[in-house]
Amino acid sequence: MRNAYSTNAYTRYHIDTAVERIAALGYDGVEILCDRPHWFPSETRPADAQRLAERMVALGLGVSNLNANTACGYFDPMPPETVFEPSLSSADAQRRRWRLNYSIAALELAPRVGCANISVTSGLPGAGGTPAQGLDLFVDSLKRLCDAAHRLGVRVGIEYEPGLLVERATELAEVIERVDSPLLGANLDIGHAWLAGETPDATIALLRERIWNLHLEDIAGRKHFHLIPGDGELPLQQWLDALRKNGYDGWNTVELYTYTATPDAAGARSLAWLDRYAKCTRQGQVNDRQ
Repeated sequence: MRNAYSTNAYTRYHIDTAVERIAALGYDGVEILCDRPHWFPSETRPADAQRLAERMVALGLGVSNLNANTACGYFDPMPPETVFEPSLSSADAQRRRWRLNYSIAALELAPRVGCANISVTSGLPGAGGTPAQGLDLFVDSLKRLCDAAHRLGVRVGIEYEPGLLVERATELAEVIERVDSPLLGANLDIGHAWLAGETPDATIALLRERIWNLHLEDIAGRKHFHLIPGDGELPLQQWLDALRKNGYDGWNTVELYTYTATPDAAGARSLAWLDRYAKCTRQGQVNDRQ
């Protein structure tokens, strides 16, 4: 497994600065936020992507994922918190079409930086009317998105999350079955799965061959607030062990958008935890809270 750090911890900085600082911390790669203030897909020029790709090669960085989960830049001014609109499940056809085009633009950026996948979310339960109606709209949008993904050779990972239309692994598995595309899978956030009461074995059994990228953080008190690994009570070791034993060899992407005031310190501590985990795993002596 390789370790990446999401640029959404660096929203107080330009994308170039974020990439430089993530490299300086010692990560193998970055996840790029496809929203303001970093890459707003519909406005990011090919030349900008090429320039950043060349810089990341020089820094020895890969790209774990293009995070197109949010589209806060759609609003002016931007909302203080993520609203998950416009969504791929919105009953408003114009907003739904806008979000589909936005997501396709993210797909088109991925090959330019050597990235194999993007991530998206489902939107809120009532975005499409009833949850059942929203799910139908979401599936229809994903079929269109996966048509574009097939043309570009890029995978689409759905990130399920507490409070969203798709908030559990079982719901995601149903969506994957309905869309029926080999390019559709999961951007699996361990914290979200744990908050949903899921266990590693059950979740991996459902999604094992469809996990394109891994988001990791810690959680305390069953509150959806991303913490530095080791600062909460989420059994990260159990999840990482289970993923490794089931053949997952993709990216571990640390996602700490909650630490925009101290992204370097948070990233350094997270990488130290992952390094200890990797060392102990090699020695066969992993202890969950070393």
